[in-house]
Order: sequence, then C-alpha cells, then structure tokens
Amino acid sequence: MALLDVKNLSIDIHGIRPLDGISFHVDKGEILGIVGESGSGKSLTALSVMGLLPLIGGRIERGTITFDGTELTTLPEPAFRKLRGRRIAFITQNPMTSLDPVMRVGAQIDQVARLHLKLDAKAAQVRSIEIMEKLRIPEAATLYHHYPHQLSGGMKQRIVIAMALAADPDLIIADEPTTALDVTIQAQIIDLLVELVRDRDLALILITHDMGVVAQTCDRVVVLYAGRIAESHAVQAIFANPRHPYTKALIRCIPREDTVPGSLTGIPGAVPSVAHYPSGCRYHPRCARRGPPCDGIVPALDRPMGGGEIACHFPEGMGNVHV
Repeated sequence: MALLDVKNLSIDIHGIRPLDGISFHVDKGEILGIVGESGSGKSLTALSVMGLLPLIGGRIERGTITFDGTELTTLPEPAFRKLRGRRIAFITQNPMTSLDPVMRVGAQIDQVARLHLKLDAKAAQVRSIEIMEKLRIPEAATLYHHYPHQLSGGMKQRIVIAMALAADPDLIIADEPTTALDVTIQAQIIDLLVELVRDRDLALILITHDMGVVAQTCDRVVVLYAGRIAESHAVQAIFANPRHPYTKALIRCIPREDTVPGSLTGIPGAVPSVAHYPSGCRYHPRCARRGPPCDGIVPALDRPMGGGEIACHFPEGMGNVHV
C-alpha cells in the first residue's frame, strides 16, 4: 500500500476549479517529482495534501487523499494538526520568508520537537544541534544561537529542512526548495534531500519547474499542466520517450553542454489563467500537434501498455530526448 495515495482530486477556490482530477501516489523510500510551469497547480497540490486550502479560501470538491490508511479529506483539523509537521512535513518555497526574523534559528527547530515529540527544552536543543550537524551545517552549536539575518540563503534553507526533520516525519513535501538559491547551493540542497530519503527511508514529493532536477533526482514524475495531469511515468521512461507534447517541450528547455548559444527555445505562449482555461485539452493553444478533437474534447488519462499515464489525443510515439 502506498504511503500517500491521491485519487481524482479536484479543488474549488471561490467557484473556480484550479485542480481537476489529479491522481498520484508515493511510497516510502521514493522521490516523486511534480513538475510544470508556474500556474500548473503544483503548490495547490501540496496545500491540498497538507490540509491548508482553507487558508486561501479553498476546499476539496471531490476526491480522496489517503495517508498511511487515514483519509485526510475528512480529518478534523485538531487531528490534522497532530499529523502536520509530525508525520508530514512541508518545506516551503522561499527560506528567506519561512523563518521568524526575531527568533533564533535553533529555537525555531526546537519548537517542532517540543510540540510533536513532547521533549523538554534541553532535549530539544540537543536534538536540533544533532540534526543540524547531520545536515552538514558547520559549527552547528554556535549557529544554533544565530538569527536568520545572520545566515546565508543556503544555510537558511538547511534550517528549514532541519525544522522539517525535527519530528522525524514519514513524508516530506518540498515546494520549489531551491528557488531563491544560486546554482551551486541548489545542487547541494537537492543532493542533501536525496541523501535524507535514502538514509531515512522517507518519502519525498519534490515540486519543481526544472526537468533537469527531476532527471537527476526523482524516481517517478507527474507532469501537471493547467490543473490537470498531462503525463506521469517513471523518470527514465519519461526522458527516454516523452509521449505528451508538453512533456517533450519541457525536456527540450533543459540546457546541455553541447547546446549552441542562442539555440535554446522556450514553449510559445503561457499557461492560461485559472479563470480562462480553454475547453478540451488545456494545452492545445500552445501545441504544434493539435487537431480537431483537441479544442473541444478533454483527452482521457490513458494507461498505455508500456506503463505510465498520458492525456493526449495525439501522443508522441517514437524518439528519444537525451539530457
């Protein structure tokens, strides 16, 4: 049984449906990538799993979210509060705004263990410093007493990860965890998350817009576009033979060592506004393969013989894309 199993998830925010029929699962020891451009619904998926939709005026319209046998969509908030942070941890997008600027970073890590593990102040401090050391934070005992403004962006992100680990969760959802960091620090943070999954047998949902990160990190990937799943499969299969035109276009946006300067092309157009999703396939206004069914008929999410899922009237059949 999957640790987290999301089935046919649709949400409503003030009469608008920004997520429509999303399904995926993740097992312990596995890294699932959720990828797509800004506006695809990635962060809303994370908020749905965390039970935080009411904070933005949203609600789950239909579908189920099952975590380790517990149905989360009907879980009362007091029970969810005990689960959130304890067994499901959330790493938000920007470490610069994720920390309380007037509270020492060590105390912020301590809070998680004191709340969920009922540790006293001394035990929580010992645990926090131990976690910081495992995250390769130099001079952890000293840095424990620093304020966020005294730390670099990479160190702030490590503190946020330490907070996520403080209650020893089973699942971590990392929403664009390297967005505000430079390329070198991004690689270090991603390597750190992968190492944690392998060493602790955690499940990790990595939300990103970067297919290069997906290729290097994830076991499976779900490609979202305008609130629907375009394609999902094992990472190797996706990169060896992307079936959906959107998936193929995302992969072609990845720069390679042999890329000729000026030859890298983006995807024409933009993800449509949630208030003005096109009828039929939502990708069709940007798709070079579109045909008569695409603008009026929603493509079914098929499961081809080779595995995975794809929602496209004219899927790609052949051809490799190498990264």
